[in-house]
Amino acid sequence: MAGNTFGNLFRITTFGESHGIAIGVIIDGCPSQLDIDLDYIQSELDKRKPGQSKITTQRKESDTVQILSGVFEGKSTGTPIALLIPNEDQRSKDYGHNVDIYRPSHADYVYDAKYGIRDHRGGGRSSARETAARVAAGAIAKLFLKHHGIEIFAHVAAVGKINAPNLQHHDLSALLEIREENIVRCADPATANEMIDFIDAVRKDGDTVGGKISCVITGCPAGLGEPVFDKLHADLGKAMLSINAVHGFEYGSGFDGSELLGSQHNDIPQPKATAEKAFKTITNHAGGILGGISNGMDITFKVAFKPVATIMHNQQTINAAGEAAEIKGKGRHDPCVVPRAVVIVEAMAALVMADQFLRNKVTMV
Repeated sequence: MAGNTFGNLFRITTFGESHGIAIGVIIDGCPSQLDIDLDYIQSELDKRKPGQSKITTQRKESDTVQILSGVFEGKSTGTPIALLIPNEDQRSKDYGHNVDIYRPSHADYVYDAKYGIRDHRGGGRSSARETAARVAAGAIAKLFLKHHGIEIFAHVAAVGKINAPNLQHHDLSALLEIREENIVRCADPATANEMIDFIDAVRKDGDTVGGKISCVITGCPAGLGEPVFDKLHADLGKAMLSINAVHGFEYGSGFDGSELLGSQHNDIPQPKATAEKAFKTITNHAGGILGGISNGMDITFKVAFKPVATIMHNQQTINAAGEAAEIKGKGRHDPCVVPRAVVIVEAMAALVMADQFLRNKVTMV
């Protein structure tokens, strides 16, 4: 199996399966002498871990991370950092009913078609359990970026057709506090309550619902990204689309921008004030990226997640022989993935930005 490594200079390789002994990640390219805050890494994992509220899967995992290498006396050494997260609450028997049956809208069939073998216990490598390793690595990327003044904030912007208003300010510490006060992780309290009630009703009906996550990156200098194939927004898009259940990515004005005229969409530059160093525009339809390269404005994007494929209803499907079959969802699954996916989006954004930051330092004259 290829495709387990992400990044160029700041590079990660994840390993492990949903129902295996453990999952983990190796980080290669993290600069030396970075303060590695284990409590912070654990706090990030706690935002993703299962069983944290009534609107998430009830699988119980502490997701306690262990640092195996690459850190000495609390600082990175410049050598590969290995992080391990043991699996503690596997219930493989929950998947005994689909050994030879393909679950609708899961990767069961395509795994068999590609490899001739698949792990039916929660999907193996295709399980969202793998993303815990990304969150651990992303936490270290965040620590690196924060050292250089770059911060990342995401929140749940929509659940089904319930949309939160656009954020009007970028005091990230205040937004983070508001977000973490509700279990759906929406930075608008009134909308959050509506979302929670809706997700809970969907859960009780044995169904699932999708949603959207909005993300902003602040403090990014101009010059990150490349003008052709390694555009910054292309790398961000690849990162987001690699997350389980993601079906859409847009940055800046996104699809809505296609409905505007050029005179409406162009971001007009502002003259620099005496004390200002950063490039600023009156609007930010570009989402902080021009020609694939950051322009110094906030980088903004949204990520769309489909409904979880496992529902607690009988569904028609086929078995490995191609014969008609029926399956009912069993086990412990999220009725909506977006509350736990917020930190995954931030982690993948951090991995992209850390990699692009280091690549930019290499190319600077």
